[in-house]
Amino acid sequence: MRCHYHDLGLCHSCTLIDQPYAQQLAGKVDGVRGLLAAARKDLHDLQWLDPVSGPEAGFRNKAKMVVAGTVAEPTLGILDPVGRGVDLRDCPLYPPAVTAALQQVARFARDLRLLPYDVPKGRGELKHVLLTVSPRNELMLRFVLRSQRQLDRIREHLPVLEAGLPDLRVVSVNVQPEHKAVLEGPTEILLTQQESLLMEVNGIPLHLRPRSFFQTNTHVAAALYRRAAAWADEVAPTEVLDLYCGVGGFALHLAGAGRDVVGVEVSEEAVAAAQRSARELGLPERGPGSARFGAGDATAWGGPSDDDGGVSDPLLQSGSGRLVVVNPPRRGLGEELSGRLENSSATDLIYSSCNAKTMARDLARMPSWLPVEAQLLDMFPHTGHYEVAMRLERR
Repeated sequence: MRCHYHDLGLCHSCTLIDQPYAQQLAGKVDGVRGLLAAARKDLHDLQWLDPVSGPEAGFRNKAKMVVAGTVAEPTLGILDPVGRGVDLRDCPLYPPAVTAALQQVARFARDLRLLPYDVPKGRGELKHVLLTVSPRNELMLRFVLRSQRQLDRIREHLPVLEAGLPDLRVVSVNVQPEHKAVLEGPTEILLTQQESLLMEVNGIPLHLRPRSFFQTNTHVAAALYRRAAAWADEVAPTEVLDLYCGVGGFALHLAGAGRDVVGVEVSEEAVAAAQRSARELGLPERGPGSARFGAGDATAWGGPSDDDGGVSDPLLQSGSGRLVVVNPPRRGLGEELSGRLENSSATDLIYSSCNAKTMARDLARMPSWLPVEAQLLDMFPHTGHYEVAMRLERR
């Protein structure tokens, strides 16, 4: 992939872009295998499936753009070392629908005279523009503002933006008042009647709300979910516990086939989205073939109350045929959850990670789990990032 921003020295985000893509992919596989093998000797014999890749350009479903420049000429992109805006609206990582929408959004900001936030001076209003595109090319747009001062003007003129972007479905304003490197704040104000963006993956309707997490590469995410479903079919569990379930990507792909699926996620917004998807799929909340979701900290989640009024740990409940799926953030599972999984009654484990270093650390804490198969999925071409999925079974 060629990128004129990189060639001109304006953007250095794609650190591997000068390497042929096949070389990038081989280097990631070798690096991840080495990191994991160093953590445990039994990982030297781990069976690695062929890596998964996708398009080299136009694959990102989400643009996170810093707004800078002036009222008359706003930039949407990144900041240079001294805090000036570098416009990246034509970044080749984005599909055409995102590129076209960013042009409209920049024009909208200019026409409304939304003052870009000046990081060095700590003043201004419009901090970020966050834009997500679905497989149907429908859009969700979030304005990140310093305050609510421009909220009414954005709401008043929103029909103009919607006329220019007929595929725009969800628009919100996020308020981030603090002067620090934080992408978004705690307050989200929805400006449209529709509150979620439909991200259909492998025929599964996933509903993405403004503050929910979703993999940035829809094509590779679909392959990741298919891999997990294939592994689940191999081990044929009767129960599935999905920790860090998000909007239900793994859980809903593993539902059915008589399995009782439970998903846990700290975000109540994501849980509500997963529950909606389960209803649309006709999945009951209890019994064989069911799927239910609850809000809670996956690291310390205790499960439903037992008959004595206490709190039971679902990882310690008896029963063969229990599969646990974990997809933690970059920090990994941590000592507490790794210990609970090590001492659990689960028979099978699928671990999906975006950070092989923390994955290796977690695996070292779980010696009773035998790695069986693994696969690298290149969610982030031209960078050193990736997703790695692994199936483990109880020794």
